[in-house]
Amino acid sequence: MKFSPLALENACLVTLPKEMIMAQTPTIRAAISRQIETGSTKLVMDLHQVEYIDSSGLSILVSAHKLTQKHSGEVILLSPSAGVRALIELTRLHHVFTIFEDRDAAIEHICSV
Repeated sequence: MKFSPLALENACLVTLPKEMIMAQTPTIRAAISRQIETGSTKLVMDLHQVEYIDSSGLSILVSAHKLTQKHSGEVILLSPSAGVRALIELTRLHHVFTIFEDRDAAIEHICSV
């Protein structure tokens, strides 16, 4: 997982790992929570390399969403694979998150809100 600061002071691009499964959930959740608590309240969650995500992985996204909202922030999703997008839609999370396919458009959106 990688955190890359963006042009806006409180914005960050989070590149997520290939697998977001229960065994990794505590580590990923803690790292993202720390990032939010230290001021990155507008997150672009880059899912382009995520090949597999289970319900605990989805819960990380939901937790990040709830935590950023407490700080008047936002989480958007970037480039989910077809399988990951299908799971997001099956769980109706596409109604919760804005999803972008274009990296530049996602960064422009998060930095302008």
